[in-house]
Amino acid sequence: MKKWGFLLFPIVALAVGGLAGFLSRTGLETVYPTLEKSALTPPGAVFPVVWSVLYILMGIGLALVVNKGGPEVAQAVVLWALQLALNFSWSLLFFGGGYYFAALLCLVLLWLAILAMMAAFAATSRPAAWLQLPYLLWVTFAGYLNYAVWALN
Repeated sequence: MKKWGFLLFPIVALAVGGLAGFLSRTGLETVYPTLEKSALTPPGAVFPVVWSVLYILMGIGLALVVNKGGPEVAQAVVLWALQLALNFSWSLLFFGGGYYFAALLCLVLLWLAILAMMAAFAATSRPAAWLQLPYLLWVTFAGYLNYAVWALN
């Protein structure tokens, strides 16, 4: 039964990301292409691939923590859910609403939540925490890209 988390948690993360994409698709398809962006902005095809990998790593990390067990698991689960909610909210703010500064503030909170989640994961499973490093780095880069959109538009 413990192995189900390795399937369930990545599916939950992917579903939340997919729902955010679905709800903000109009802005993504119609507004985002018209915005001034940083020269470092990757091609659009990169984003769904990167985010899919990151959502899977989030889920695997949580499964490692839950399977290992211990008193820190509850906090890790709460922080995992919090960062996922902030991740979801960012898409709605940025693509769905065009609120680029609010989205940037949301990204700062997301970055801090990821850091807190990594610390909570590390208390139970160091590999689970390390699996989140690409996520933290990508959100750092996303923060730069978000800032550029806000500053240029």
